[in-house]
Amino acid sequence: MTKIKKPAPTSDMRRRGFFGAVAAGAAGSIAAATPARAEDPKPTKPSAAVPSAAATAAETTAPPREASLIARSGSDYMVDVLHGLKLDYVATMPGSTFRGLHESIINYGQNRQPELLTCVHEEIAVGMAHGYAKIAGKPIGALLHGVVGLQHGAMAIYNAWADRVPVVIIVGNTAAAEERRPGAEWSHSAQDNAAIVRDYVKWDDMPASLVHFGESMTRAYSIAMTPPAAPTLIVADSELQERAIPEEQEPVPRLSMPKPAVGDPSFVMEAAKMLVAAERPVIVVDRLVRSAAGMQMLIALAETLQAPVVDKGGRMNFPNRHPLNQSLAAGTLMHEADVIIGLEVRDLYATVHQYRDRMTRDSRETMAKGAKLISITAGDLLIHANFQDFQRYQSADLAISGDGEATLPILLDAVKRSMPASNAYADRGARLAAASAQSSKRQREAATFAWDASPISTARLVATLGREIEHEDWSLVSSSGFQSDWPIKLWNFDRPYRHIGSSGGYGVGYTGPSSIGAALANRDAGGRFSVSIMGDGELMCCPGTFWTAAHHRIPLLMVMHNNRAYHQELMHVQRIADRHGRGIERAHIGTTLDNPDIDFAKMADSMGVWSKGPISDPAALAPALREAIAVVKSGQPALVDVICQPR
Repeated sequence: MTKIKKPAPTSDMRRRGFFGAVAAGAAGSIAAATPARAEDPKPTKPSAAVPSAAATAAETTAPPREASLIARSGSDYMVDVLHGLKLDYVATMPGSTFRGLHESIINYGQNRQPELLTCVHEEIAVGMAHGYAKIAGKPIGALLHGVVGLQHGAMAIYNAWADRVPVVIIVGNTAAAEERRPGAEWSHSAQDNAAIVRDYVKWDDMPASLVHFGESMTRAYSIAMTPPAAPTLIVADSELQERAIPEEQEPVPRLSMPKPAVGDPSFVMEAAKMLVAAERPVIVVDRLVRSAAGMQMLIALAETLQAPVVDKGGRMNFPNRHPLNQSLAAGTLMHEADVIIGLEVRDLYATVHQYRDRMTRDSRETMAKGAKLISITAGDLLIHANFQDFQRYQSADLAISGDGEATLPILLDAVKRSMPASNAYADRGARLAAASAQSSKRQREAATFAWDASPISTARLVATLGREIEHEDWSLVSSSGFQSDWPIKLWNFDRPYRHIGSSGGYGVGYTGPSSIGAALANRDAGGRFSVSIMGDGELMCCPGTFWTAAHHRIPLLMVMHNNRAYHQELMHVQRIADRHGRGIERAHIGTTLDNPDIDFAKMADSMGVWSKGPISDPAALAPALREAIAVVKSGQPALVDVICQPR
């Protein structure tokens, strides 16, 4: 069996029972403050009374030892299971429903594989796991406390679900009524805890025995990782954790990972023939690439066909400076194409339709008449009923069920075997390369507009940041959409870890936690330089992110894109006000973050993160970034707060 090997535990290392209460008279020993007399014009603020020796001892000494000790409990076996899965970390905010598992991880498992990551909110714990998996390509655990902890983490779980990212969640619970302590433990327990999030996890279980736990935990890891990936959840009963077990327990199950399903080869060959025969083929990708090998396979497919690639950015799929990357010309390409192939495209309908948000919402198809549409995806294998993250239905002329990246080698081979002998696509490639060069030139010119403005233009922020980190092996661990995609337009994205895409579910609060999770994975991968451009409103949902980054010494450059507003919502209110003919002058009410302004530098500094700002002078930006970069390269997190234009 897989069992952690360590020296025999001493009496200090063994489990202790939780003591029932502190000394009965401790609370009463604190002297009450004397209220001010009625005639005193300026009553003095009472000072805190010094606790008595008895009260101090009750709070600081170890709990009394129970009559008998438990040398080994169910939670020790659970740690053996997590260790067997090579789960490197478990992110958590502490909670009593998993106190047994917590203690076993840090003492029995010596806080190694898994190592506990201390968070100050469950949303941060799940968000860290989300970001880590997108860089590392494997899950870590998120350990949540009962009903309320799962409720806190629910939005982050939904983000990971909608983003199709593997996260393994463990939730504490006390199922048996007679085992629940009076008070909070009843409020924090449920007969079906997983019901809270069942519509947006891939699989869940509530094991009734340790053997059951071992098998279900192993199954949860495998299911989470099998494309289409998604979170899974296991409920760990507190009594199961804390009950004594024999020294020799059932063996830990061995993990066996199924290979991703590939598309039917005969249908893939049909798709290849359609692409080869097309005059104007277009390749659209979204959540396709998981590895460097997958990116190289996609590059080979595009170059073989000399076909343009539209990268929708769900993952870092295709180098943005490759001459065949035509993402910025997507609208024109969709209108002109005769064959379009979508590879793991989340929203195929929006790819070939133009949507208008007017008084009456409508959409129109942008494909040319007679154009053929091909889809290869495993996404259709994981659709639940309630939450509508699966987007609108789009019919395809050839719909192939299978994992896109796993099917790429078969598709590339089929294309090569169907190709004519002569190089028939050279002219097409040359035209696309010329268009790419012109597009890059236009973007560089557009970035110079308002270059010296204050607040600082978003383009200048991104351009200056890119110039300062260009010689690092960098990784952008935040989305670029709220910066008008200036990073994608100006930086060189040439490797899968350069960008991790967006949150999936668009739940506000994602960027901070996922960024430190991704930065942790980059640190473990050899010390890549992690940078995150954060929104001010979003970071305020999880400001405790700063503390976890500092506490675990996660090297991350955090650049605050501080436009002092929920700017997207401001634009929505402006749009509706304009429809009603009421003017946009009052749209700032309820959408701006000023009066008072938030000082993110002080906030970060208070939690141990090096900080600079707020900076509104563009000339001061580069020097501040250089200081912060030096801090990050020393192994610490750093923040630069930049007062910016809205987008």
